[in-house]
Amino acid sequence: MTVAPPQSMTLQAFLQLPYIDESPAWEYGNSKISQKPMGGSKHSLLQKKLVAAIDALESAYEAFPELRCTFGGRSIVPDIVVAASDQIPVDEDGEISSGGIKFAPDWVIEILSPNQSQTRVTGNILHCLEHGTRLGWLLDPQEKSVFCYQPNRLPTLLSGASLLPCLPDVDLQLSAEMIFHWLKRRG
Repeated sequence: MTVAPPQSMTLQAFLQLPYIDESPAWEYGNSKISQKPMGGSKHSLLQKKLVAAIDALESAYEAFPELRCTFGGRSIVPDIVVAASDQIPVDEDGEISSGGIKFAPDWVIEILSPNQSQTRVTGNILHCLEHGTRLGWLLDPQEKSVFCYQPNRLPTLLSGASLLPCLPDVDLQLSAEMIFHWLKRRG
């Protein structure tokens, strides 16, 4: 469906739009809305493998692909959201609530897609950090590198075999080299 969104609107008006969660999802920031680009096969594979790796750990966190996060005047849909399991909202039946979360997740992971604005994605990660997120990763499949963002620190750029920082209570031993090796097809 072709949608001609208004140039400017309020967050509340944005959240009432019927198409914001259609694929690819729409995001809201600075009174403007924009649609995320389609990620492609590399993006999808990295997203799938990272969610599986994080969820396979014995930890108090869960990883969610494309979960809407609405807080601090923005509504964004990071590629992967990692949040404490006990913070995920549930409905009256005890099932996970629809509509995403209304707080900054503990960890966000973005995977840069072809033709995606690195500035916009970085802005979303910085917004998360300003509101309580403890870790952000920005994967660049073309450069085979990962920008790592943590509160009150300069970002670091890692590639090769250096282990990526993780949440203190999550024992995930991954390097950029290991992550991007997932893109190699075997057999």
